[in-house]
Amino acid sequence: MAFLELKSVEKNFGPVSVIRGIDLAIQKGEFIVFVGPSGCGKSTLLRLIAGLETMNGGSLHLDGRDITGQPSSKRDLAMVFQSYALYPHMSVYENMSFALKLAKADPAVIDEKVQRAAKILNLTAYLQRTPKDLSGGQRQRVAIGRAIVRAPKVFLFDEPLSNLDAALRGQTRVEIAKLHRDLGATTVYVTHDQVEAMTLADRVVVLRDGRIEQVGTPLELYDRPANQFVAQFIGTPQMNMVAAALVPQLASAFSVPVPEGGFVGLRPESVMLQPAGSGQLQGQVDLVEALGAETLVYVTSEQGAQLVARLKTRTAAHVGDRVGIAIDAPTAHLFDAQGRIALTGAIVA
Repeated sequence: MAFLELKSVEKNFGPVSVIRGIDLAIQKGEFIVFVGPSGCGKSTLLRLIAGLETMNGGSLHLDGRDITGQPSSKRDLAMVFQSYALYPHMSVYENMSFALKLAKADPAVIDEKVQRAAKILNLTAYLQRTPKDLSGGQRQRVAIGRAIVRAPKVFLFDEPLSNLDAALRGQTRVEIAKLHRDLGATTVYVTHDQVEAMTLADRVVVLRDGRIEQVGTPLELYDRPANQFVAQFIGTPQMNMVAAALVPQLASAFSVPVPEGGFVGLRPESVMLQPAGSGQLQGQVDLVEALGAETLVYVTSEQGAQLVARLKTRTAAHVGDRVGIAIDAPTAHLFDAQGRIALTGAIVA
């Protein structure tokens, strides 16, 4: 039996259907990440789990107990919001212990739990400071610590890193991964950042328009996307998607016919640059992004197909150069005109 189970969950805001029959089983100790474009319903779904929104249909079960009609305070869940939501007049210690004090827990137990959480999050030296004396990353750790001391059955994170700068996001992402590993807690995490999803999740849930498009491990979604939407949403840079009509000379390279009106999907690492005159396509360099460990080269083929190639080495190519474009056909994905998968490419080791 699943530890946290969503059965046919629905949510409407007036006449607008936002969550449309979600079924999802989450196992104990799993780190589940909800991703999708803005407006897909990922934060609303998290709020339904937390009890901050009422469901219009379906049920929610936690550890064998139906919690659909339970208020958020009775669900044994703890939520970390995008905004830190700390009490500005309270110290870090007081912020972290506040929920336990409201529950009239024993002061010795409160102190033990706060000190343990502070040690885990490297906040011990900051317990007597107020939030205004902390950096953004430290404030977010306090918000996480406030959840830890409650020892909930499930942690819920709603885009907790979006207010941090790039360096702090990377650092805090590592801390959250380590925290999950150390606590072994069941975690549901919402983000629009697919890098967070790929690096943190045991399984990723890709949402669109209130429905689940695909559920799987990060690499399953990367290697075997269920459709064109998932293929382009997962991966940075996103998968090259070229109308088959633009590259008819590639049709014979595939083991199955390219669907009429369909698309050829190519991961950037499956596009290789060669000297002009060689390769299956000819094109011109539009942009070179030298990132050090890798180089991204954006090219436009003679047929007008726009492609990005990921090179593991540095390149002498410059904007405006004519180049040959070689395609690793066995790793290509084929989609029909409706975006459904027709052929999944071989996994590149």
